[in-house]
Amino acid sequence: MGTISLEHSDRLYWLGRYTERAFTTLGTLLKLYDKMIDSSADYQEYLNAFGLHDAFGDKNAFIRSFLYDTENQNSVAYSLERAYDNGIVLREEISTEALSFLQMAKDAVRKSELSQNPRFSLLPLKDILYSFWGCIMDNVYDEEVWNLIFCGKSMGAWHYACV
Repeated sequence: MGTISLEHSDRLYWLGRYTERAFTTLGTLLKLYDKMIDSSADYQEYLNAFGLHDAFGDKNAFIRSFLYDTENQNSVAYSLERAYDNGIVLREEISTEALSFLQMAKDAVRKSELSQNPRFSLLPLKDILYSFWGCIMDNVYDEEVWNLIFCGKSMGAWHYACV
C-alpha cells in the first residue's frame, strides 16, 4: 500500500459516486418509464423530488434527456462519461478490466439510444455495472483505494435514498 495523492483520492471517490449515480438513476428511470407506459404517471414527481424544473415538454423528451444526454448532469450518460474519465486516470489502481466495463456501459447506452425500446435495450447495462463492481472487488487490493471508491458509491446510494 502506498500513499494516494489528493487528486487520485478525489477521482476514486467520484468514480464510486458517478457509477452509483448512473446505476441508481437508471433503475429509477426504468421504474418511472414502466409507470408512464402503464398509467398516466407523470415525470413531474421525479423532477420535483430533485428540485429540477421542466425543460422537456413531454415524457419522451424527459426520458431521452435523462438517459442519453451527456450535457444533462442528471443523466445516466453524463454519469458514465464522468466515471470513465476518472477511470482512465485510475486505470492502474482499478485495472484495465474494470475500466473496460465502464467502456461497455457507455457503449450500451449509445446502442440503446438507437433502439425503439429503451427499456429492453438497457437491460444489460445493470449487469455491466454489477460486473464493474465485482471487478473492483476482485482486483483492487489496496484497502485505501477500495474504501475511497466504496465511500463514493455509498454516498451516491444514500443521496437517492433520501429523496
